[in-house]
Amino acid sequence: MPKKISIIGSGFSSLSAACYLAKAGYEITVFEKNIKPGGRARQLKRDGFTFDMGPSWYWMPDIFDKFFADFNKKTADYYSLDQLSPAYKIFFSDDIITIGDSLEKISEEFERIEPGSSKPLKKFILKAKENYSIAIDKVVLRPGISPFELVTKETILKVDQFFKTISSEVRKNFKNKKLISTLEFPVLFLGAKPNKTPSFYNFMNFADFGLGTWHPKGGMYEIIKAMLSLAEELGVTIHTNSAVEKINIENRCANGVTIKGKTIFSDYVLSGADYHHSETLLSKEYRQYSEKYWSKKTFAPSSLLFYIGFNKKLRNIEHHNLFFDTDFEQHAEEIYDEPKWPTDPMFYANFPSVTDESMSPTGCETGFFLIPIAPDLEDTPELREQYFNLMMKRFEQKTKQTVKDHILFKESFCVSDFQEEYNSYKGNAYGMANTLSQTAFLRPKLKSSKVKNLYFTGQLTVPGPGVPPSLISGKLVSELIIKANK
Repeated sequence: MPKKISIIGSGFSSLSAACYLAKAGYEITVFEKNIKPGGRARQLKRDGFTFDMGPSWYWMPDIFDKFFADFNKKTADYYSLDQLSPAYKIFFSDDIITIGDSLEKISEEFERIEPGSSKPLKKFILKAKENYSIAIDKVVLRPGISPFELVTKETILKVDQFFKTISSEVRKNFKNKKLISTLEFPVLFLGAKPNKTPSFYNFMNFADFGLGTWHPKGGMYEIIKAMLSLAEELGVTIHTNSAVEKINIENRCANGVTIKGKTIFSDYVLSGADYHHSETLLSKEYRQYSEKYWSKKTFAPSSLLFYIGFNKKLRNIEHHNLFFDTDFEQHAEEIYDEPKWPTDPMFYANFPSVTDESMSPTGCETGFFLIPIAPDLEDTPELREQYFNLMMKRFEQKTKQTVKDHILFKESFCVSDFQEEYNSYKGNAYGMANTLSQTAFLRPKLKSSKVKNLYFTGQLTVPGPGVPPSLISGKLVSELIIKANK
């Protein structure tokens, strides 16, 4: 009989692992606490409007292609992709930078801002491309067990880049503050400040300028639907509204989970839920990491999110829009160094209906707004409304239009929701930041060191935060389980 595996959570990493393990012949059951699968990538539908509740950027299309190719499938078997042109806009206090769909177009925009800057840009992106190849082919496909995983002939030649920062590398080549912010922006996906992120991670700039920004028709939830379809095709069983109350241990070996007071036996347990929360499902003697350990780690930001239905088409916007018309560094300090509600926050606005008419009723606009904030902040309706008004005032000023009078509805999501809906540690939105001291083998482990047959996956373990890394995390942990069972 095939061995049984209970998987906690149904986000990208859990579904990825479920597919690989089912393909290898295991009997897989996934347990999701919420009423819909998808984890943080859930979907909200209301009055004809469709919102991705979490991830909204489709970067690194090659990672998605590789995932489906491992099952002799293509992304096109499940969803259609459009490359965004332009990729996004960045609103500054005195200008707007438009990031085109090719390096040539982006170079022209850099030249407009700072004559002569296209030459160092192309060199920078060439180096980023080399790092991307090393990262994807050599580094992120390692399970984070040993520091020697980072030692390859390629990384040895790049070792200095692990001790320099993105910020120092960018500022060495570019002087204009707007271009600096533009080049430092992609590493925010890694959850850390640019001056705390190793310069090797400039491969995110290649993911941006080299591979482009894409949109799956129907939204990011189409990827979840594709993975659910593949999982079910492979025989995976998925139960929603099934919060795991306990990971059961016998003789220091995981042998199932408890749900609604009922014991469900399995040979292995794999948690793709928040790592910290997952360990609270164990008695203290079986936890690898103490509360003190977690409290000292650098976590990615939380977010204040708004899902808004507008009764008209908006002007002067693109699919993705970044509002960097305030002090980038001050906002970062108020997230990481002295955590508090930001004085004058940057924010992000996403309008998928600009390029995908299926996302909103005819003549309307689907709006997703995000303000990055420190995790574990006080979260009240009054604070949410205060920052909504602050943000909308600036949005109207920068896009030269009135929009508040055209709001049909708005829904918000913030720190307390991340905690309640996803059991997220301190309400973080993206997991643990990829700083030097939290990279690769220095991250929480995929395999429990205290309980046999207990494993973890997702953005708090290797390789790190983001959708593509989560797909890879699921593959890595499945390989460890398969190897252990040989």
